Amino acid sequence: MTLSLNSIHAGDCLELLGQLPPASVHLAFADPPFNIGYDYDQYDDNRQTGDYLDWTRQWMQAVDRVLCPNGTFWLAIGDEYAAELKLIAQNEVGLTCRSWVIWYYTFGVNCRRGFSRSHTHLFHFVKDPENFTFNVDNPAVRVPSARQLVYADGRANPRGRLPDNTWILRPQDLPHGFDDDEDIWYFARVAGTFKEREGFHGCQMPEQLLGRIIRTCSAPNDVVLDPFAGSGTTLAVAKKLGRRWIGTELSQDYAQRIQQRINGTEPGDSLVGPPDPKLSAPSTSRGKTRRGPRKGKSGGGRSLDQQEQALAIIEAYRETHDGLSADQLLADVERNAVFIACCRQHRIAGHPAGWNKALLAIRKQGLLPRLAARGGQRLTFRDMDAYSFASEIAMQQTCVEFDTTLDGVLCDPQIAAQFDQLAAAFAPGFRPYEYRWAALSLRKRAKSARQLASTRFEEWLQCQLPRSKPLSRLDCSTLDGPGVYVLSSRARRVLYVGESLCLADRLESLGDNAAWQNWEPASVKVVAHPDDRHGLQSALVGRLRPLLNSRLLLPAADKDAHVAAVAGAAV
Repeated sequence: MTLSLNSIHAGDCLELLGQLPPASVHLAFADPPFNIGYDYDQYDDNRQTGDYLDWTRQWMQAVDRVLCPNGTFWLAIGDEYAAELKLIAQNEVGLTCRSWVIWYYTFGVNCRRGFSRSHTHLFHFVKDPENFTFNVDNPAVRVPSARQLVYADGRANPRGRLPDNTWILRPQDLPHGFDDDEDIWYFARVAGTFKEREGFHGCQMPEQLLGRIIRTCSAPNDVVLDPFAGSGTTLAVAKKLGRRWIGTELSQDYAQRIQQRINGTEPGDSLVGPPDPKLSAPSTSRGKTRRGPRKGKSGGGRSLDQQEQALAIIEAYRETHDGLSADQLLADVERNAVFIACCRQHRIAGHPAGWNKALLAIRKQGLLPRLAARGGQRLTFRDMDAYSFASEIAMQQTCVEFDTTLDGVLCDPQIAAQFDQLAAAFAPGFRPYEYRWAALSLRKRAKSARQLASTRFEEWLQCQLPRSKPLSRLDCSTLDGPGVYVLSSRARRVLYVGESLCLADRLESLGDNAAWQNWEPASVKVVAHPDDRHGLQSALVGRLRPLLNSRLLLPAADKDAHVAAVAGAAV
C-alpha cells in the first residue's frame, strides 16, 4: 500500500512512512514533540530520555529512507534535546548539517527562575552535501543587507543577501530595528490572540517561516512531507506554493482539523503574516528609520535626487525605445538590455529591476514621450494560441514562487529569464518576446474574461461537466476545432483549464512534453464551445481552482487580496 499525495494521514508516523516509496520526497520538515511534558491528546510527551532518543532514531531513519538523493530535511527542536538530535541526524542517520538556524520570536515563553524562552533551533540537513536544492536567487527568500538598509551603499547587491550568523538581543533595542539578514530568523510566534492562530494545536509555526524554507529548498511540484503535521502549517504553505504535499498526524482529531484548514487553502493564496518581520516588532521612541527613496552612486559622479532620477529614466527611454512602448520594452530582451545599459551610462542609482519598475511608474503618470506608430505585425490571439497557455503557466508559477506580480517578474531580468525558460519548457520553439507578450495580453483581457464568466457562463459553476477521458485513449482526430479542456493528474488533481483554437494540436502536444509529464497528466474533460472561450475558461477556473492557471482568471467574487494585487499590474 502507498500513501496518497496531497493528503493528511492519521496514524503513527513510523507505520505510515513505511508505506511511502523510497526516494519519493524532496523536502521534509519535522517539528516533533520536544519531550517537555506538553499535553497532547494522544501522545505522551514525558518519556524517559533513552526511550525518546530511540524513537527519534527510528523516525529520522524513516524520513531519510523516503528522501530523494538530493533531498533536504529541516528539524525544529527545543533546547533540551537539540544537541542530541543533531548528532543522531549526522552521526547515525548520515545526514549533513548545512545550517543551524535560530528562530527568534516575540511573545516568548515566560520562565519564573530563568531567562524567558524566545527561540527554537532549526537544523537544515541535506542527504548529499554536493547535490541539494537551495534557491539562492529567489528574491522572496533573500533579505535586505545592512548596506542597503543602513548605509545606502551603492555597492550593495540589489537583491539583498542570504542569512549569515550573528547574535542579536531584542529587535526593539536596535537603532534600525531587526534586520533579517542572519541565521537568527525573526518571526513572531503564533500567539493565542493572533488571527493566524488555528486554535486546536498549541505549537503552531508561522506561515512565513515555512514559506522561506519551502521556497529555498524545493521547486514547484516537488513533494513536501511533514511527519508531525500538528496544526497543518507545512501542508497549507506547500499547497499555496504549488508543491505536492503529504502529512502524517497521530491524532485523528488534529488530522480532521488539518483537512479543514487545507480545504480552505488554494494554490496561489498569499501566506499569512508579514513577510517583513520588523512589521511585528514594537516601535521605539528613538529608533531611526530611513524615509523616502534612497540616494546613491553607481560607479562615480554625484548622486541624483528623485526628480533627477526620473528625468534620467525618461531620457534613457527616449534614447533607446526604438518605437516600443514600456511594456514592449520589458518584453523585448535585447532592447531592454540596451535601456539598462543606457541607465548605467546616465549613472542612475539602483539596479536593472528598479530602473524597469521606475519606467512603469513614470508611464503610469503619463510622463513618457508619445510614440509614433510602428510598423510590423502585431501578435493576435490566434498567433499566440500555440504558446499562450505556456505563458500563463509560467506567469502563475513565477508570481507565486517569487511572491511578486507579472510586472515584478518582467522588470527583473533574472526572474524574467526563468519565466522564459519555464514557458519554453511547456511550449518550445518561440521567442522570449512572444512568451512575455502573451502573458501581458492574458492580463489585459483577464477583466473581460471574469465579466463574461459572471454574465454568460454563470450556469457552468453548477452544471454537470463532461466525463473525463483518459489521455492514453483519447482520439484527437475528433477534436479538430476550438474548445475548452480540463486537465487532471493521476491523483485527480485538476492541473489546468485551457482554451484553444485547435484542441487536437494542444492535447496531442502533451504526450511528448517533459514539462507536462512532470505533472503526470492522466485525463481530460473536453467542452466544445466556439465563442468566448476565455470567459468559459475563467468560470471553470473559479469552479475547479486548478493548480497551474493564473489567479487573474478567477471570477471577481473569488479574488483575494493577493490576486487583486497581481491584477493591479503596476509595481
